Amino acid sequence: MSALDKKRSRLPYAGFVAISVCLPARNEGSTIESIVREVRACPAVDEVVVIDDGSTDATAALASAAGARVCAEPALLPEAGPGAGKGNALWKALIACSGDIICYLDGDLRNFRGEYVERLCEPLLVDADTQLVKACYTRAFEGAPTGGGRVTELVARPLLALLFPKLAGIAQPLGGEYAARRSALEVLPFVEGWGVEIGLLIDIAARFGRDAIAEVDLGMREHRNRPLEELAPQALEVIATALQRAGIPESVEMRQRPPIITFAAYRARFDPPR
Repeated sequence: MSALDKKRSRLPYAGFVAISVCLPARNEGSTIESIVREVRACPAVDEVVVIDDGSTDATAALASAAGARVCAEPALLPEAGPGAGKGNALWKALIACSGDIICYLDGDLRNFRGEYVERLCEPLLVDADTQLVKACYTRAFEGAPTGGGRVTELVARPLLALLFPKLAGIAQPLGGEYAARRSALEVLPFVEGWGVEIGLLIDIAARFGRDAIAEVDLGMREHRNRPLEELAPQALEVIATALQRAGIPESVEMRQRPPIITFAAYRARFDPPR
């Protein structure tokens, strides 16, 4: 039993807390297996779930062989109708995962270590008021130790400084490594596409307060860097989400899922309260 596992079994406010790790993945066959094996080796983790979002490579098979439970995105909560994008997969993970804490990880990480999960979840276990823990890290770029995170530095952080100054200090508002309480996530809408992370960050701060958000430094992150032309749609969705959350009219369509607690199938599984 890890030190974190022992700590969560003696929580004064909630008793034992289960941790689910979720990876939304599409065509991540080159990295998904090693990540799942690292997570599976972490004694604090109760389950590893991969949401296969239409992969055409061996992502699903490799994840399953490594010990993850693989769920095809269309098979989850079909009564909600079709959706698309990373945020849609993260939203559906809430019904696929059973834990009280959901730890989301990207499926394209190249230097991932299982201990990251424990470090992300620990603030949630020691402080009942913490609702979201974001990873912060240095982003490598094309062999250089810094320079990654172009949409973060050129779009997301300036937008937050302008529209939501209390969140200006968040180092990685678009980072895909974070942990949160199910009780917080289930009552929030999820932007279907790339705006999901900035949307959740803004919404959690608005609902629970800025102090409900913590950060944990995970050192350096290495992942697949996308070419510049692929980042423009991502940047547009981030801008549209921030403007919508700030109440500023914008003409870009931004689809989002409603709070998952509004669906009877979800309530049937997770109520009465855990």
